[in-house]
Amino acid sequence: MSSVRVLVGTRKGAFILTSDGKRQRWDVRGPHFGGWEVYHLKGSPVDPDRIYASQTSGWFGQIIQRSDDGGKTWHQPGTPAGEEAKSPEGFPMGESNKFVYNTSAESGKPLTTHQWYDGTQHPWEFKRVWHLEPSLSDPETVYAGVEDAALFRSTDGGKNWHELASLRGHGTGPQWSPGAGGMGLHTILIDPKNPNRIFIAISSAGTFRTDDGGKTWKAINRGLRSQYIPDPDAEVGHCVHRIALHASRPNVLFMQKHWDVMRSDDGGDSWHEVSGNLPSDFGFPIEVHAHEPETVYVVPITSDSLHYPPEGKLRVYRSRSGGNDWEPLTGGLPQENCYVNVLRDATCVDSLDPCGVYFGTTGGQVYASPDGGDRWTPIVRDLPAVVSVEVQVIK
Repeated sequence: MSSVRVLVGTRKGAFILTSDGKRQRWDVRGPHFGGWEVYHLKGSPVDPDRIYASQTSGWFGQIIQRSDDGGKTWHQPGTPAGEEAKSPEGFPMGESNKFVYNTSAESGKPLTTHQWYDGTQHPWEFKRVWHLEPSLSDPETVYAGVEDAALFRSTDGGKNWHELASLRGHGTGPQWSPGAGGMGLHTILIDPKNPNRIFIAISSAGTFRTDDGGKTWKAINRGLRSQYIPDPDAEVGHCVHRIALHASRPNVLFMQKHWDVMRSDDGGDSWHEVSGNLPSDFGFPIEVHAHEPETVYVVPITSDSLHYPPEGKLRVYRSRSGGNDWEPLTGGLPQENCYVNVLRDATCVDSLDPCGVYFGTTGGQVYASPDGGDRWTPIVRDLPAVVSVEVQVIK
């Protein structure tokens, strides 16, 4: 029987939850990297034993950790297993784990610990890794989305990183600006049918696509409208919270935006709203069912200033028609006095049948539904605030 591994990143460490294919009883391990902010953990779809983690501290900076035994032990790529990661200069830390940046044309060197200049002398500050996305075909290749918004790739399991600089070099780059949570590149989607086709989303710039492995990028925001920017229909400047797709239909994208749930049927070239009968179209995550491409999940919250569920009732909403018609899923979820939030990377689905759905809250609960959302169980409670939830199915 298959087993399930749920990877949970929190404000104060990482936790790994494991169960068999029935997903009823769970073993909890952690915290790993206790006291550190773990913004994201993601397992390789090629090697079930490999997991990457973004370990961050406002004091010590950014470290990338890797496990090659399913999370039992961790090491900084490029250092011996078990050796403590070193505190740092830049991202990541340590002489054996370097990123290559665009640097000042005059000096060829970084100007300060965390600030670099590209060829046009625009300042760029590195703060943290928001999202890690391993390759769908190569266990040694992994992408990192960072703040301020930039995209990096490693082809040696996280030892060395190189920026896909043409993204920041996009002509709209000077128009990008941070959202309330910063200017993070928070979503990376790789087309399962074409590894050179990648979608990314940035808060608060919008969504971009490359069709040539990152050599060139196209802004794909036509149809998005944002009320509070100078040009509501601008090419960039839209606060996209999350995008999702189904592996069988990579041309169909779903988006949770800062206000509005959106859909594209042409690879992001155009978007239309599918918020329908949601009680609020503001939220952060969006996810697609593993076996039903038209089944989509969102978690609405009250507003951009009130980051908690409408009426204090925690409800996941499901559409079986690709949007517009939404039903509340409440079985097992608190329906009074609940004021938690669910962040953009804190939902996921597994590939079992029936499909399991998972989400974590800022109140430290992780909920699981082994039946596509019909009933929910808190599989762990009272963790630090949950930032990300990912799942691996081990066959």
